[in-house]
Amino acid sequence: MKKTDISIIVPIYNVEKYLNRCIDSLINQTKKEIEIILINDGSTDTSEKIIKSYKDDRIKYFKNKNQGIGKTRNFGIDKAKGKYILFVDSDDYIDIKTCELLFEKAENENLDLLVYDFYREFDNKELKEEKINEFKTSSLKENPKLLLDINLSPWNKLYKSEIIKKNSIKFIENLKYEDAPFVANMIKNSKRIGKLNKSLYYYVIHNNSETTVRDERVFDIIKIIDIIRNSLKDVQEVKEELDTLTIYMLMNYNIQQRVQKDWSVGNKFIDESFDYLNKNIPNYKDNVYFKQRNMLKSIIEKNKSISKLYCRLYRLWKWFDG
Repeated sequence: MKKTDISIIVPIYNVEKYLNRCIDSLINQTKKEIEIILINDGSTDTSEKIIKSYKDDRIKYFKNKNQGIGKTRNFGIDKAKGKYILFVDSDDYIDIKTCELLFEKAENENLDLLVYDFYREFDNKELKEEKINEFKTSSLKENPKLLLDINLSPWNKLYKSEIIKKNSIKFIENLKYEDAPFVANMIKNSKRIGKLNKSLYYYVIHNNSETTVRDERVFDIIKIIDIIRNSLKDVQEVKEELDTLTIYMLMNYNIQQRVQKDWSVGNKFIDESFDYLNKNIPNYKDNVYFKQRNMLKSIIEKNKSISKLYCRLYRLWKWFDG
């Protein structure tokens, strides 16, 4: 039986334009002891034809009806045989040395979770390198700032499978932003978290991607934040950082309502966002988050009425502009 050190899980849904580049980056990894779990989540384009054109016995192909990315990633975890798990989105790609470098560091330092840097790639092929704040190998209790320093996206991380399965860590299903609680739970349950200071992941941003389109699903972020807070409420060392993370996420999504398709949705979201803050962090205006913002941004974000005014003025300006 062939040895599998890393299971690469790739959910696939209607990405025919990008899929070859993604799969090519996986089958050409310098480390060969991998399995590539490709899960077709009900694609209606030529994604299946592209997948079947590859003849590599490390590819494990599964075709399901459309279930959403949370359930699809959980399906991949159940199928994974590797000591470690790596998630790659099907419109993204990775450096061909990714698995080799990650495995070597994780093994040498006995890591449960390994974070690494990445590039944002835009439709015009422009690259922007994103560096995660450096930190020494530690746990969340030893270094509560990890909750803020580590981005809560599932890619750009290598996970020890044993930690996922031992603690029954799963992606939230049927909610948008389902990946954040998964990563937060991994951070919580990992005794040794390390960082590789190399940019190896290429996160591709499209003009009309899920990350840039805003609609009524934005309300899911409040549910996701509540799930994260409940899962970490027993870690006393991280209370301040958890409040800061909550404020950061809500302020970020409040301001994004300036591009909300339906202003009534944006208006309601800002109301519910501030209701959540007042209920769970009544002294939120004194949080360190606002001390790190410039004065104008702090004034806009702290106050519900001013946040709404800013979003409306922005929308009005965009309407006049074109």
